[in-house]
Amino acid sequence: MLTHDVDARLPTTFGEFRLRAYTENGSAAPHLALILGVVSGDRTPLVRIHSECITGDVFSSQRCDCGIQLEVALRMIALEGSGVLLYLRQEGRGIGLLNKLRAYNLQDDGLDTVDANLHLGFKADEREYGVAVAMLQDLGVTAVRLLTNNPAKIAAFDESVIDVVERRPLFAPVTDHNREYLGVKRTRMGHLAENGAL
Repeated sequence: MLTHDVDARLPTTFGEFRLRAYTENGSAAPHLALILGVVSGDRTPLVRIHSECITGDVFSSQRCDCGIQLEVALRMIALEGSGVLLYLRQEGRGIGLLNKLRAYNLQDDGLDTVDANLHLGFKADEREYGVAVAMLQDLGVTAVRLLTNNPAKIAAFDESVIDVVERRPLFAPVTDHNREYLGVKRTRMGHLAENGAL
């Protein structure tokens, strides 16, 4: 069950957002919706579903593209003048921070990001996106232009009342530290890449 807990004004370097917190089944860590402008009614807002990545989002890790994708998404929403970024508390593709760090060590020993998760007894990706759909419904959103390279996020809307009318790719720089990770996302997890998007 999803509960809307509190709203607050959040001025950022990208613009002034409204921050809405949701609790899912009494969990301690709330999911967050950063909302810019009017997104309900006949609007088709730009929407990014972003899973928490403390190493990338907070510490600017180059092992992944999460931090830069978060920044680019907020910048794109700001340029549009309206939109929603959903920040889901699904650290490490849903395996949690400690297990993600264990997976990092396995990657340093030669496993890729998928095999590291499997070695730890998890699926390649433990995330689910039904909560994102529920959050958007609570916000009165009926159609979205989705910022993603991940087909699983698009598929989450297949049986919902929210239409995905457009997919917009996200662009992230390739570094020596994330090159293999980005390649695995494309080749083993089916992430889409076009015009340099990763």
